[in-house]
Amino acid sequence: MTPTIRNPFNAPVYHEETVASTMDVSRQLAERGELHGTVIFADFQEAGRGRIRERSWEMDKNVNLALTVLLRYPNVEDIPPALTLRAGLAVCFAVEDFLPSLRGEVKIKWPNDIMIGSKKAAGILCEAVGGNVHIGIGINAAQKEFPDHLRGKAVSLSLAAGRDIAPDERFCLLEKVIDRLYRELETPQKSGWKDRLEQRLYKKDEQVSFAEGAADSGKVIRGRLAGVGSGGELLIVPEGETEALPFVSGELLFVYGGTASL
Repeated sequence: MTPTIRNPFNAPVYHEETVASTMDVSRQLAERGELHGTVIFADFQEAGRGRIRERSWEMDKNVNLALTVLLRYPNVEDIPPALTLRAGLAVCFAVEDFLPSLRGEVKIKWPNDIMIGSKKAAGILCEAVGGNVHIGIGINAAQKEFPDHLRGKAVSLSLAAGRDIAPDERFCLLEKVIDRLYRELETPQKSGWKDRLEQRLYKKDEQVSFAEGAADSGKVIRGRLAGVGSGGELLIVPEGETEALPFVSGELLFVYGGTASL
């Protein structure tokens, strides 16, 4: 039985056992006029996807958390800047609220991955249709094993914290994610999102390689990851230069001396 999930957006929270994608369900909810802040979460997604469409989001049933939050804005101009990164910031705080032993270890890898150490623990996908924004969040919660192609790249909260996470604990994690997202987007903060995000930015001030634009563009920038801009763009100081350049699309590849990794 699903417990009542507290939603500070004062909107419904829907639960399904199996869906193709919570993103798809969120679009259906938007079409029928559901409120700003409506949440759909599922025990299993049959066709979850990542930011790059060729990459699917794989999850085991009843052990991980897949959800989408519907946000409605009167105009496209009202959509908050850097929404994907700010949603990632909310997820970082929510994970640490849920598992205090991980405090300070949860980072945001630009533009949409949540990292613990050098491994991915969660992913964010934001899609906008007019003034409707769908924030998809997938978190590896209690999964203990991953397929061969993900070993060494993925981690669950359970593995990172070194303790079991019961299936029902996912509901507590869900509440914390919704609460942090509400606080991040709907309430004033003592410091700006950019400063708070840069404190958690994966590989900040380290030497990185960055694939600019499309995944197959072949254009690689090497330099120091300096931070993010006011619109969420990634700032890198290329080798041999002193000024940071902004990038709005692309992907971090690896750190010098490290193992190639997406």
